[in-house]
Amino acid sequence: MGDLIYLIILIGIGYSVGTMVEKRHYKRIEQREAELLCLPAVSAKNLLEEKPVGEARLVYGNAVISTDYFKSLLAGLRNLVGGEVSAFESLLDRARREAVLRMKAQARGADIILNLRIETCQITMTGSVEALAYGTAVYYKK
Repeated sequence: MGDLIYLIILIGIGYSVGTMVEKRHYKRIEQREAELLCLPAVSAKNLLEEKPVGEARLVYGNAVISTDYFKSLLAGLRNLVGGEVSAFESLLDRARREAVLRMKAQARGADIILNLRIETCQITMTGSVEALAYGTAVYYKK
């Protein structure tokens, strides 16, 4: 009986720590998004203004985010009965947003990022997801 109690306590601690880490990551993402809000990243191809283009270059950001073991375990149980797996939804959301932020950081000083694309893939057997955001950073002549 004592072993079962220890197991439940460890699962609770692991789940709590994982949730805390995820919330902290979301806070950092929101802070960085606010800082980089002035740099638009759009999926349209033809938003160039009448200004002469000084430079255009490929920029990208890549992020690999993993879920904690306990959320993976709960998601596996959810797969048995079906339905939404919210642990993996937040995982994808964090990976996409982090990749876009890293792309914007690489394009510092640009006026706009055109043709934004985001690719995602699952890294099998690890509970991780990779997101790649890329686009064309356009720098207008001053």
